Amino acid sequence: MSDSPYTIDRASNSRRKTVEEALWGLDLVSPEVRDRIVTAWVSAWSSSPYEELSDMPFQAGPPFYPLIEHVNEVTRAGVDLARRAAADWGVSIDWDTMVSILILHDVDKPLLYRRDEGEDGQGHSRLFHELPHGVVGAMLLKDLGFPHLVVSTVATHATNAPFHGKSVEAHVLHYADLFAADHAMRVMGKTPLYLRHK
Repeated sequence: MSDSPYTIDRASNSRRKTVEEALWGLDLVSPEVRDRIVTAWVSAWSSSPYEELSDMPFQAGPPFYPLIEHVNEVTRAGVDLARRAAADWGVSIDWDTMVSILILHDVDKPLLYRRDEGEDGQGHSRLFHELPHGVVGAMLLKDLGFPHLVVSTVATHATNAPFHGKSVEAHVLHYADLFAADHAMRVMGKTPLYLRHK
């Protein structure tokens, strides 16, 4: 038996179709990258405790906010920000790389939470206490052959990561992720990150 926290699932099945229909932005990448993005999400899903893609939480504990909604909001906001960066800063955007980072930044979250019976319905998995958020996702993406920039940006994107990438892609992801996370917090009735004080 493998010690790996996930199994690569390349099977063509209903999960692939569900992921393809659920993720916004797949039409912005090449067919090869699209296939790898879908495989990453299918692998995380099939290695997780969740029966349905829509059951995956944005964070543990109540109230529930769907992870897939957060991912799509990050991707839409990130594409808008990347277009602004290209227009205003004169940077070149590789859309295969940028969109991969946006869609895959939270691909490990289904592995970091567990379904609990009881009031909140969600808790942290054993893996959550072993590796920081982003690292397992980066491992999965490395196994699937994503470029180093995608792998390293996903690995270091969490706000509590010890350091962050210096690329335009990391910059875009950071603000798109916080923008969408604050929306999720508002919907859940929690204090958005920008209103929290240390």
